[in-house]
Amino acid sequence: MATKNLLIVESPTKVKAIKRFLGNNYDVAASQGHVRDLPRSQMGVDIENDFEPKYITIRGKGDLLADLRKKVKKADRIYLATDPDREGEAISWHLTKALKLEDSDKKVERITFNEITKKAVKESFDHARAIDMNLVDAQQARRVLDRLVGYRISPILWAKIKRGLSAGRVQSVALRIICDREEEIAAFIPEEYWTLDVSLAIPGEKKPIVARYYGEGSEKRELKSGEETAALIKSLENAKFMVEDVRKTERGKKAPNPFTTSTLQQEASKSLGFGTQKTMRIAQQLYEGVDVKGRGTIGLITYLRTDSTRVSDEAKAAAAAYIKENYGADHAAAGKAEEKKGGRIQDAHEAIRPADVTLSPVMIKDELSRDQFKLYQLIWRRFVASQMADARYETTSVRISAKESRFTLSASRTVFDGFLSVYTDEDDKIEKQTISKGIEKGTVLKAEGFEDKQHFTTGPAHYTEASLVHDLEELGIGRPSTYAPTISTIMGRHYVSKEGKNLFVTELGEAVNRMMKEAFPSIVDVNFTANMEKQLDDVEGGQVKWKAIVENFYPDFSAQIDKAEKELEQVTIADEVSEEVCELCGRNMVIKYGPHGKFLACPGFPECRNTKPYYEKTGVMCPKCGKDIVRKKTRKGRVYYGCIDNPACDFMSWQKPSKSPCPKCGALMVERGNKLSCTNPDCGHVCDKPEEEQ
Repeated sequence: MATKNLLIVESPTKVKAIKRFLGNNYDVAASQGHVRDLPRSQMGVDIENDFEPKYITIRGKGDLLADLRKKVKKADRIYLATDPDREGEAISWHLTKALKLEDSDKKVERITFNEITKKAVKESFDHARAIDMNLVDAQQARRVLDRLVGYRISPILWAKIKRGLSAGRVQSVALRIICDREEEIAAFIPEEYWTLDVSLAIPGEKKPIVARYYGEGSEKRELKSGEETAALIKSLENAKFMVEDVRKTERGKKAPNPFTTSTLQQEASKSLGFGTQKTMRIAQQLYEGVDVKGRGTIGLITYLRTDSTRVSDEAKAAAAAYIKENYGADHAAAGKAEEKKGGRIQDAHEAIRPADVTLSPVMIKDELSRDQFKLYQLIWRRFVASQMADARYETTSVRISAKESRFTLSASRTVFDGFLSVYTDEDDKIEKQTISKGIEKGTVLKAEGFEDKQHFTTGPAHYTEASLVHDLEELGIGRPSTYAPTISTIMGRHYVSKEGKNLFVTELGEAVNRMMKEAFPSIVDVNFTANMEKQLDDVEGGQVKWKAIVENFYPDFSAQIDKAEKELEQVTIADEVSEEVCELCGRNMVIKYGPHGKFLACPGFPECRNTKPYYEKTGVMCPKCGKDIVRKKTRKGRVYYGCIDNPACDFMSWQKPSKSPCPKCGALMVERGNKLSCTNPDCGHVCDKPEEEQ
């Protein structure tokens, strides 16, 4: 007997769970992702024929498609149930083409579900629809734009720097953002400042309090030097310290929103140490289904690619009931968390949340891997917290006078923990200090000692995966589905390396970014790329035809390509002849680019395969051992400066040394943007960079 219904999903992992939900009248099969794409061997976009894409069957998918065609023949009705986003819609459309469903007499419908549960899957049939060509076209526009950029720019990178390099619309901007941050860090000059604390005895109390210097009167004053701080201490030696004001305020701390793709990636990075790629891989496993004792294979979380914080009424009600039962009615505030606002939000999906809030992490810990448990627990706690009451805390602020000077201290205590009983992050930690009840306005305190400390201002932080995702989202670069692949690509191409949690640009990344900025300024322009994302949203909304975007983009881009091919001869780095002679065959070695930057290679390859590190001399002598300071690279490709070949010398600098010594103390100066800064901590002289070093 013929199978009445065929349902096609993307992932084989989903098949088992969905088949169990639907019973024997349904055959469930998987496309295993895309079945058609642009060819790798050529552009695959007919520029002369209105940018028509030339799709082909992906290599290795022939047998899978043949099997799907057999299943299609047996079925009366076909449901395309690929993922509920642009990419999933495009896969469904490609399936209709590859399986020739449009030419058949079969009933073909598109269904989507946000979670893989029996209820969600069964309800999806009530909302069966035709394929949304606006969604498909938005994906086609992105794919074609990315192909045009990649296939037109990459050959120029190959010719100018190194074969095998690639450029991409979003990855090039991400690289630019990281490079700009590294330039800010390199240009930052730390400024000295001091803090002054005073230990004060309270009448009748054993434990003193510690207050910090605020300023003079109501004016805040920063202490800039040790001399200034010492003079202040001296002036306060016999001063009377008196409580000028005690103020108590109660404040609320709002429950967090449930996770979006971006905020999940950021929080998993900060609290679990997961990279973006790892977070998405594990979230995919939780979404597609895990074997749970007594329940079979079920999806544990809702769809993982979303930028909405919306929660369904049903999920809100379930969370409220769970919170009341387990934490008390006073902790429940279903729907309290604010919706995320903004024109770019794709609100078709809910936030990332547990599919069943009653399935607490501890209940299924044994069924999950260690990493699955950690991520599920993070998602579950964040969602439950988002549906709870705000926390409240009381802050006591004390202002103390001593002559004209003012000192302050404050302490907080939790009045009502609310959502904090379930979920806290670094920003939620409230100091659990108390201030003695013996402190009130007019209390005279006795100074028992001062503690002064020297500090230096800190520059911008290096990007982490978490902070890069945050900024990409804030700037409107990419979408939930692109953050992890973008970061993975620039790291995989060795444009960026990761040390600890921090991201650093490699020498190769610097060269690529420099060329992209010179030759293709619009491609690496943040506003241009963000505007392109908005236009893709307009395609999805049906306001713009996708080919119109490509037609508007291509002429200027093509002109930049033509110009680059003619004018970028000066940035050719590969095969530059060096003064270094190959000790094996006597030829002058040439400078080439490897995965992490420049190296020396014998031009006699393949007869002579000699290679060695390339050290670019700075023309500055090491202040410790007198040898040449050269540009070096860490094992992961980050650039620094050290001695050419002296393991016994520990000199190193992240900033480029200057040929100009410090005019005040004669010590080594280093470049910080357009300034020079003395490396002698006792001097700290800063001056403009000489014109010859600009």
